Amino acid sequence: MSESFATSFAALGELAYEGARVSATVLDLVTGLPLLAIDDRVALPTASVGKVLLLVETAARITTRDPSIPTILDKTPADAIADSGLWHRMQVPTLPLGDMGLLIGAASDNVATNVLLRHIGIEAVRMRAESLGLTRTALLDRVRTTRGPDDAPQLSVGSTAELAWLFYALARGQVVDSVTSQRVLDWLSLNADLSMVASAFGLDPLAHRASSHGLQLINKTGTDEGVRSDVGLLQGRRAGVSYAVTVEFTDSSLHDRLRVLDAMRVVGRDILEYVY
Repeated sequence: MSESFATSFAALGELAYEGARVSATVLDLVTGLPLLAIDDRVALPTASVGKVLLLVETAARITTRDPSIPTILDKTPADAIADSGLWHRMQVPTLPLGDMGLLIGAASDNVATNVLLRHIGIEAVRMRAESLGLTRTALLDRVRTTRGPDDAPQLSVGSTAELAWLFYALARGQVVDSVTSQRVLDWLSLNADLSMVASAFGLDPLAHRASSHGLQLINKTGTDEGVRSDVGLLQGRRAGVSYAVTVEFTDSSLHDRLRVLDAMRVVGRDILEYVY
C-alpha cells in the first residue's frame, strides 16, 4: 500500500472492525500498480455497478453493427420498474440503442437495462465478462423490485481488483477494442451520482465531462440496501488512477449509512491528493 493511502486504509479498516465487509483497489493509470488493496479479490454485491458489463456488450454490438439486435428498441410492461433512471417517467415508448446506453451511463436507468438485457441476454453479458478475464465480477439478473427464491440474490457482484482493472483497461482502449472502450467511457462520463468516493473531487454532478481545475472523472456507482459501490477513473494534473470501493454493511440507521459514505469520501480525498 502506498503511504498516500494510509488514511483510506484506516477509515475502511474501522468500518471492517465494526462488522462491514470492505473491499478497495486503487491503481496507477501509468504503471498499473496497486496504490491501495484491501480484500480486493473478495466478490461483494455491487448493485448497479454490474450494468457496466451490459454497456460493454452493447457497445461491442454497436461497433460490429450486429444485425441480431435492432437499432431502435421498445419498452414493454415486463420491463417496467421504477427507482433509478428516467425512462419509466418518459412518454416515449421507443429509443435508439445508443440512447439507452446513455441513459444507463447517466442515470443508471433500470428500464433501459431491462430492455437491453431482454434483447442481448444475460448469457451474452456473462460470456463477454469471462472473455475479459473477469471471474469474480458478473451481472447476475435483470433489475427487479423484489427478489424471490428463484431469482439471483443480487443484481451484480464484483471484486474491486477486477473492477479497477476493468476501468484501467477501458482507459487504455483495451476492452474489446478502442472504439468499444471509448463508447463505454463516453456513456459513463455522464454519470450524475457523485455521492460516494467521487464526492471528494468537488465536481459538478450534472456537468463534469470536460476537465475542471485539471480534473476529469468517469465513474459508475451501485446502491442497494446495505451496499455502496463506486468504480471509476480520475485524471489529475500530476497522475491518474482507476479505483473501486465496495462496502456491504448493516443499513440499520442513517448514522450507519453516513459512516460508510464518510469513509468512501476519505478514499476520494486520498485519490485527489495523489492525482492533483
